[in-house]
Amino acid sequence: MEYIGNYVMAFIEMGGLLSPLLFICFHLIRPLFFLPVVFVCVTGGILYGPIAGTIYSVVGITLSSVIFYGLVNRMPKKLDKLIRLKQKLLGSSTTLNTSQIAILRLVPFIHFHLLSLCIMEISSGMKQYTKSSLLSNIPLAIVYTCLGGWIANLSPFHIFIFLIGLLPFIYLVRSKEIIIKWRDFFQMST
Repeated sequence: MEYIGNYVMAFIEMGGLLSPLLFICFHLIRPLFFLPVVFVCVTGGILYGPIAGTIYSVVGITLSSVIFYGLVNRMPKKLDKLIRLKQKLLGSSTTLNTSQIAILRLVPFIHFHLLSLCIMEISSGMKQYTKSSLLSNIPLAIVYTCLGGWIANLSPFHIFIFLIGLLPFIYLVRSKEIIIKWRDFFQMST
């Protein structure tokens, strides 16, 4: 993975004026190489600085989310498999809101497109999905682009402390709704 990353960084650095476009395209092909979003955002911070790198990363990540939305809607069997996987991992009646998803995107080992599926479930259409996806991608791009070098040099202990620090925020921004299914509320006797 490091070899591929170094090769891509060298290619993008040589791109000149097309370099930002190549970087955004790299966000789009990132899933094919099984590269984490964090790696690409940190690379953007190194290559373009915090402001331009954040803008390019937000554009690339949002386009990647929109492509995911289009592909998943064309493959209903894959969508069903993803929904079953989400239900196994998060539960069948768990619904996350956009704020929770934005915080969960900051955790590097949570799958990016699984969280995109959670956004799909709370969105009524493509326009709302794109808006929610954009809003949940902004914190990810800002944190990992601006603090990419700092996060890359952290020890595992500091990373663990950072992740533990995120847990109260996930609890604070949760949806304050309780969904009880009809048959669970009225216990039917047989």
